Parts: sequence; C-alpha cells; structure tokens
Amino acid sequence: MQKIKNVQLLLFSLLLLLSVGSCSQQAKENVVEDTNPKTKKFVLPDGFAVDHIYSPSDNKQGSWVAMTFDNKGRMITSDQYGALFRIELPPIGADSTVKAKIEKLEFPTDNPADTSSKKVGIGFAQGLLWAYNSLYVVVNHSPNDQFSQGSGVYRLEDTNSDDKLDKMTKLLALNGEGEHGPHSIILGPDSSIYLVAGNHTDLPKMDAYRLPSNWHHDNLLPHIVDPQGHATDRKEPGGWIAKTDAEGKHWELISAGYRNPFDIAFNDDGELFIYDSDMEWDFGMPWYRPTRICHVTSGSEFGWRTGNGKWDPRYPDNLPAVLNIGQGSPTNLLYASHAKFPEKYRNSLLAFDWSFGIIYSVQLDPKGASYSAKAEEFVSGSPLALTDGEIGPDGALYFLTGGRRLESDLYRVYYKNHDDIKGNTTSSKKDLTKDIALRREIEQYHKPSAPGTAEKLWEYLGHEDRFIRYAARIAVEHQPVDTWKQLAFEERNVLRLTEAMLALVRNGDKSLQSSIFNKLATIKIDGLSQQMVLNLLRVYEVAIARMGRPTDAQRVLLSYRLGGMYPSKVNLIDRELGKILVAIGDEGVVRKTVPLMYTAKDDSTNANFMNSSNLILRNPEYGLDIANMLANIPPAQQIYLATMLSSATTGWSPELQEEYFKWFYKGFGYKGGNSYIGFIDKARKIALGNVSKDQLAHYGKISGDSLVNQAGNRLAEKVVGAKGPGRNWEIDSALKYINENKEIRDFKRGNELFIALRCASCHTMKGEGGSVGPDLTQLGTRFSTKDMLESLIEPSKVISDQYESKVFHLKDGTKNMGRLMGENETSYIISQNPYAPQLTKEIAKKEVQDIKVSEISIMPPGTLNVLSPDELRDIMAYLMSGGNENNVVYKKDRK
Repeated sequence: MQKIKNVQLLLFSLLLLLSVGSCSQQAKENVVEDTNPKTKKFVLPDGFAVDHIYSPSDNKQGSWVAMTFDNKGRMITSDQYGALFRIELPPIGADSTVKAKIEKLEFPTDNPADTSSKKVGIGFAQGLLWAYNSLYVVVNHSPNDQFSQGSGVYRLEDTNSDDKLDKMTKLLALNGEGEHGPHSIILGPDSSIYLVAGNHTDLPKMDAYRLPSNWHHDNLLPHIVDPQGHATDRKEPGGWIAKTDAEGKHWELISAGYRNPFDIAFNDDGELFIYDSDMEWDFGMPWYRPTRICHVTSGSEFGWRTGNGKWDPRYPDNLPAVLNIGQGSPTNLLYASHAKFPEKYRNSLLAFDWSFGIIYSVQLDPKGASYSAKAEEFVSGSPLALTDGEIGPDGALYFLTGGRRLESDLYRVYYKNHDDIKGNTTSSKKDLTKDIALRREIEQYHKPSAPGTAEKLWEYLGHEDRFIRYAARIAVEHQPVDTWKQLAFEERNVLRLTEAMLALVRNGDKSLQSSIFNKLATIKIDGLSQQMVLNLLRVYEVAIARMGRPTDAQRVLLSYRLGGMYPSKVNLIDRELGKILVAIGDEGVVRKTVPLMYTAKDDSTNANFMNSSNLILRNPEYGLDIANMLANIPPAQQIYLATMLSSATTGWSPELQEEYFKWFYKGFGYKGGNSYIGFIDKARKIALGNVSKDQLAHYGKISGDSLVNQAGNRLAEKVVGAKGPGRNWEIDSALKYINENKEIRDFKRGNELFIALRCASCHTMKGEGGSVGPDLTQLGTRFSTKDMLESLIEPSKVISDQYESKVFHLKDGTKNMGRLMGENETSYIISQNPYAPQLTKEIAKKEVQDIKVSEISIMPPGTLNVLSPDELRDIMAYLMSGGNENNVVYKKDRK
C-alpha cells in the first residue's frame, strides 16, 4: 500500500513539474511576435504600441502627405497628386474586424457637367487645417486638365450644414509648386492662421512685414550657384512664414531665410518652431547646413542664400538653430502637449524625417530669451517615409507615410497605459521667463511706431542675450533712419555700436559708408572676444556688399587695420577677414592664404544631434552616399579659402599661382556631396579667368582640366558605369531574364559594373576588395542564381551573423548602429561606414542601456535597379565566375 502511495506521489510530482514546464512554455508562447510587415519594422519606446490602420496606396487612393482632424474627430487627408479623403477611425483597442471608414470628399469641379473620374475638385494639398468651422487647404500644384486650381490657400465651408463642403474661396494665390512649394498651415495661439512655404515659393506682396523687406545676398564670397542647377534662380529671402486672419484679408510676414521647411508648431509658451531642411548635395562643403530646429521669433532671419551664399549662424544678422539634427529630409513638426503620453514626450516637439524614417522627440528648456534643446529617437523604422502627423482627439499620434508616389500607410502610435494619463498638465499656463517676456515686449515694435521708439529700445541693442539684441535691432530698423542715425554715431558701447552700425548699413545709403567706417575704426579690436570680432567684421562685410567698394583712402586704412590680424588661427574669423581683404584688394592676403590652403584644419566639434556615420545604415539609398563621402571627406576650411581667393586679382606671383592651382588637382580627389566637384571646378574656373592667356593652358592642366567631365560637374569617367535604362528588379523577373538568355556574356563589362556599383568597396574578389561583406570569389560554386538574386534584391531577408550590425541603445535615448569590431574594458568599438571600415568609433559601456541585432543589412537594396537587362546578365555572370575570365559561364558551349 505504501509503495502505491509512493508511486502516486512520484507521478503527482512529475505531473506538477510537467505542468510548470508547460505553463512556462505557454508563457513564452503567449509573447506573440509581431509578424505584420507593416508594423514589425517599428522601434518604439517602452510602453508604446503601434497600429497599422489603412493603406491608401493598396486601395489606389494615392500617396497621402497631409492630415488634419475636423470638429467631429474625423481625419481629413490629401493625396499628394489627387483628392481629399475623410476617415472615421477605429478606436484604440478595437477588434481587428473594425476597420476605418474612408470617404472621398467630393467637391464641384469648375465644370459640374464634367463627371470624369479623373477630375479632382479639390486636393493636391500639402497643408490641411480645420479651423473656424472650415477646412483650409494649401494647394501645391500647377493647374492642368486634372485639377484647375493652382497653388494657394483655399477655404472650404459647409454653408447649409449638410456635412458637405460646398463653398470654396481662394484666400491667397501663390507662385510655386513641387517639393519646395507651399506646405503646411496651422492655427496659432493668437487665433491667426500661419502658413509656411519652401524656397521655390515666391513671397507674395504682404500687408505687413515683421522682418523688414530689405534683404540682400550680403556675402562677399565669390558667388557660385549649385552646379547641378538646383535653386539657381531662387533669391532671398528663401522659405518664409506668414500669418493671416480667418478670412485671409490681412497677410503679415513673420520670418524668412529658410531652405525648405515643411511644417511649424507652437509650444505651450506660444512660441513658434520650425524644422528646416539641409541641401544634401552640399555635404562636405564649408557652407553646408544640416537639418535643424529653429525658434521662429518675430522678424527672424535664418540666412539661407542660394548656392554657396548661405550665412554662418554665428553672424549677428541672423539667428542660430535651437538644435542641429543632421542629414535628412524634414516633413512634419508638431508639439505633443495634447498626447496621452508620459510627460517627457508631451513636453516635446515631434520632428519627422522622411529619408531615414525617424520621429525625433525634441525637449525644450527655456534659456534666456530662447530655448536649449535635447533630442532622442521616439519612433523609427526602415523603410518609413514619414509625411504628416497629428495628435488625435484620443491622445494618440497618427501619422502617414508616402510622398513621391511611394507606398502609403496610416499608422497610430499610442501609450498602452493612456487611460492613466489624466489631463494635460504640461499645457497649463506657465509664467514666461523674464527674458522671453522682454523679447516679446520689444517685438511689439516690429512695425513703424510712435516717435521716440528707437530711443526707448536703444539700450537693448547691448543686452547680453542675443535674441533680445536681435529683436531690438529689428525694432529700430522699422523706424525712420533719420530718427536714430545720430544715436548710432554717438554710441560708445561696443556691443550696442556694432548692432547700431549693422542696422545702419542695412537701411542707410552709400553716402554713409565713410562715416560708418570711421566710427567702426574707433573700436579697439585688441581684447575683444571672438564673437565681438566676428560681429565687427560682419558689419564691414555687409557694408561693402551693400554700399560697394570703399574709397581708396578707406581701403588703405582698412587693409592696415585688418591685414595685421590675418591669419588669426580661428577658422570663422579667417573667413571673414580673408573675404574683406580680397574685396578691398589687399596686397598681402594671397601670400598669406595660399599656404593655409594646404595646412588649415577643420574645427573638430560636431554640434549635430545625429552623427552622419550613425545614419549610414538607416537608409541604404541615402546612407551609402554618406558613407562614400565620409570615407574621404573634403577639408572645408581649405575649400573656403580656395574659393575666396578665386576672385583675388592683386598680390599674385608665378610661384603663388603655381601652388594655388595645384591645390585644385588635389581637391578633386576628395568625396563630397553631389555638387562637390562642380563647386570646386567653378571656383577653379573663376580663378582661371584672372590669369593671362599665355598661361591659361598651363594653369588649366595643373589644376585638373583632365580630371573633370566637359560639364564640369563630375569627374571624368574612368570606368563606364551603368547605362540603363534601369528598372525595379524583382527576383522572379530578374531570374527569368537570366535563364532565358544563353548568350556569351561580356567579362570586361561585368568587371566594370562590379567596380561602378561599388561592390569591391565591401567584398573581396580574388584577394582584392573590402572585408565588410563576404568574399565573392567562390560565390558561383556555392549559390544558385536565384540565391544570389535574393541576396542582392532582398539583402535584409537573411543576414549572416558574421556581417550583422548591432544597435546600441544609449541611456540618453539615442541609438548608434554599426558593426562591432571589438571592445575593451570601458568601450565598444564599432565601424559604421562600409566604405571605410577602418574608421571606428568608441561607445562608452556605461552609456549603453541595451544592445540589439539590427534587422537591416548594410548591403543596400536596389543596387541592381540602375541596370538594364543586358547589364544585369553581365554582372551576374561576373559574380558567378568569381572574377575568372576562363570560367565556364564565358564558354561558347555552355548549355
């Protein structure tokens, strides 16, 4: 009997163990892996979830780029090249059977009798706003048969309360369209409607101007427009922001000097912010400016000028960014105070980057009359072509992907414990800092004001806060020059004096130049801070740019005053000094500058939030272009000096000219953005225009005539690249082309394509090439043609652990991606550039919160898409042969 009990006890114990094991296994199985390709690519903060709601492109409804919510909580969206749609959204947590309800918004065309389904009544919008019981639509379009309405701001109203928009009014016609055309529209805390437009949108006549309309190029660097032809006819003030009333009757310019911002947003203090774009073709050039978050104050100028004319953000006549992000393509910007998110994210700007699929959370802290900012990645994924987004009435973040006719989707990101978020604590009114309040008080005078205004505000020209000084100068510039000119000439405080003289050269006439220079000569330069020296030099530069070359007497005095300071060993100061000395014909500037072209070093500080090398693996199309540049990045200071001297006509000797022109030959060897070669060649040709005819051929040869193509914007082709026409190759179609053609392939052409496609940068073939990817010599003996095509066309499908990248999640919210090359006691050592794997970066272990394997291959998808069918066959034959011309794939009797 006891034995039976013991057996029963043993069986019970075994069952209990099995049950525990089964429960443990079941618990593991209950952790459901996201297999939906629409959402599995997302990286979210802890506690957040994402829903895929709808795919307009799957339903032939275009690629959606703009959204707003109406007064009934419904979303309204626009196809970039088509109609508007209204969506009733499923609630958070709804069963998967509950789908979004989509309605195309019908609106009468110009010809109601025309019932063609291809006609669009209203659409082509890149900005939508529901306000004043109306839908405001920013049309970005050149009129055609499909849609007759041109770019502009339109107001749509429901006049009979039947839930149909039946009245359309054009509030403002705009000249500009496309990706740099008119963009977003938002409602401000002052109940005004704010509009933002890119730099290809002409600024229409305004009723009022917070930023005085006296803008000029204001740069003495020899002007070179983009060699690829981008924005060559676009002049200052660049992209702009204006505001109006509900009926669009009064328009006022608020700010300008941007490249191509898509969106703007107000924070809870009622302060406006913008996310401006970079010019990626300028990467590596001294005038390159990254994407950046800017604080848009009244009358602000941010210094965009076409080509190489962009202003340095440290110039006193423009304002700096709150945060430099880095390379990218900004689209949406919103302030998340109404989101049901943890407080850190509510007190945050959410900035969308289209190129690299990242939503940044930018947290702002008051600093003087402006803000400081820190950022982290909030949402990311690849591919994730982010377009527009809004916080919905339910407190979730809704956003779109698409643009450029790409696959388009609607998503929702929400905090899982959103019901625990009570109220909107961050949006409660807070007292403004004293400096912000003072700046706002001064900004009330950004218009012609009562007599005595300049005197009233004069002291603030010397305020320690840059934003307050800027606001005061703009206020003074709005007043008649004769009411404050004498104040400027009587001023003795150096800080106020430079601001006053800057105002005077921007608003006075040429007759004042000598008096201005005489007054500036009273400033003792010794002992000034670097910034004050820069401010002084900037006044000289703007005075010469606007008022012309000074008199001979003034040039002699200025040459003596500034020539002794040059070079200063401070890069930005040397740029300003050099430009001025060249402009006034100083005899010594050439002699001093030519040696610097070979020895000047760039500033080592990198003020961007997103390091360039950390973006390489985010988007293969853009990322590997960055990798190629970072492998041999140009020396920016040397480029600036070479460009600066291109217009110098005095102080040359044969020896100096020899050294000067030889630098260009060297300069063509660096890797910059798409326009790099063209910029270098245009500067070279400006300089060649100043040499004697009998020396032209010689200097042309030693400076690199043979290195550039006839157009001067590319290096001369040594290897014939793909000629195309290319196509979006898929595995089945590519395999069919290869299998159905048995012609002998061209070994030489296959080798050329292997080099042109940069395969050798990452892969070894017959002992030569890179080591970032696997050796390809034995590829044909190990893999079928289909296997090879899968690796080329869908490289992220299977990634060998030998070549995988890691994602290092840092405690400050940032991420670094790269191959782990090694580690020591304190740091991980990673390589982020497949074209320069020897360039490594150390990440302190104490800063790392988590390490995950990246699901993105460093092998770019789309590598084959530039190839024609014949070129595809040639490169595949070359890969199959392992670079062996005698391989069987090149034999006539191959079957």
